[in-house]
Amino acid sequence: MRTKIFALSFIFILVLTLTWCAVKSSQPETPSTLSVNGSAQVSLSPDIAYISIGVHTENADANAAVTGNASQAQKGVDAMKALGIEVKDIRTSNFSISPQQQYDENGKLTGVIFIVDNTVYVTMRDLTKIGDVLGAAVSAGANSIYGITFDVADKTVALASGRKTAVENARKQAEELAEAAGVELGAVQNLNYYNTYPVMIDGKGGGAMMDSAAVSSVPVTPGQLSFMVDVNIVYLIEQSK
Repeated sequence: MRTKIFALSFIFILVLTLTWCAVKSSQPETPSTLSVNGSAQVSLSPDIAYISIGVHTENADANAAVTGNASQAQKGVDAMKALGIEVKDIRTSNFSISPQQQYDENGKLTGVIFIVDNTVYVTMRDLTKIGDVLGAAVSAGANSIYGITFDVADKTVALASGRKTAVENARKQAEELAEAAGVELGAVQNLNYYNTYPVMIDGKGGGAMMDSAAVSSVPVTPGQLSFMVDVNIVYLIEQSK
């Protein structure tokens, strides 16, 4: 009887072992991989700029506040057009009217004034005219300048070159790591690409009237823009033969 029980137990264990081996052999092995990051920096000279120019007015009469603001804003737009800025490059980005209650020193309500802000977003395609355009706009009535952002109109070729360099940089790192670890690189399993766009100048000013001569005499230096291109590549790795 004991011999029979032992034999059955042995057969049961053998069946479990064979089943486990069959299941394990049917499951694919997790491949070994190597993940690396590659980067490249592309430097370009800006050829375009964006400026927010606005008119801020306050008046106890809502109609007078709007009318006065519209008149100043239109004069500013006309002044920019006279310097060669095309209509398509002048876009209204903000127009707002808001009442503001006024109180005396004792906290008693004395009245309401209406605040009107009208801002246009200007695209400058000739960077040599920035000072002249700002001066003309301020002279015509603009009293809020919210910053200058430089950019490159067409970055296609430069970024394509940057992506190639970033991939080459990642490949070089992967080869160095594989050699140090005593393994060989296999096929690419995954590739991700990223790039960032910098902002060179983002100043703010406004509220008070500015002298047009002072504005036009301010030196505006575009400098260089640096675009960082980053990639992440995952390679299969194999044992060296």
